[in-house]
Amino acid sequence: MKKRVFYTEFSYILGLVIMAFAAAFTEKANFGMSMVVAPAYILHLKVSEFLPWFTFGVAEYVFQGLLIIITVLIMRKFKISYLFSFVTAIIYGTLLDGAMALISTLPENTFAIRLVWYILGTVFCSFAVSLFFHTYISPEAYELIVKEISQKFNFNINKVKTSYDCISVVLGIIMSFAFFGFGVFKGVGVGTIFCALINGFLIGRFSKLLEKLFVFKNKFNLQKYFE
Repeated sequence: MKKRVFYTEFSYILGLVIMAFAAAFTEKANFGMSMVVAPAYILHLKVSEFLPWFTFGVAEYVFQGLLIIITVLIMRKFKISYLFSFVTAIIYGTLLDGAMALISTLPENTFAIRLVWYILGTVFCSFAVSLFFHTYISPEAYELIVKEISQKFNFNINKVKTSYDCISVVLGIIMSFAFFGFGVFKGVGVGTIFCALINGFLIGRFSKLLEKLFVFKNKFNLQKYFE
């Protein structure tokens, strides 16, 4: 079967949109956020108590800014692509607030409906990350730190992703306890744990499927600006 061309720039745009709706659907399900966004969501819940303008989207690019600083420390150097990654975070945060507004009127009154939203959120999240892994444009800090560590130390990227997800779960639990009291789980739950265990596997599967169906090529000669 002849593979079709999938432009990496479109992979970036589509990944951002899908990731925004992934987080919005997961929040709607209320089984616990995905491990990737749980820390930022918990930060939003706490800070928005006294700063109403501190939305989920704002919390995302604030937290991702911290992750980029951590990436610089690990890599012991700064790349211009890290700055572009923060721009991506701002775009994503804006899309996230828009996605949450769009789905705010959807029903969430039964377990079955919430389960549907959770499944959509989990699948969308994994698919979006696989799209980010097939673009040269700087991804969100979550994907950036995984790519940079796997390349620097020659680790399997899916295993690094799974390890990062598990660390995010622990961080989310610590933040929830610190902000809302010991034993209080906000933003983390059974859905967070399940997503942490399966997300790396799903990303690998989606990546293999995309590579089986498409050849990823650059539409524009801009890659040098993101290296």
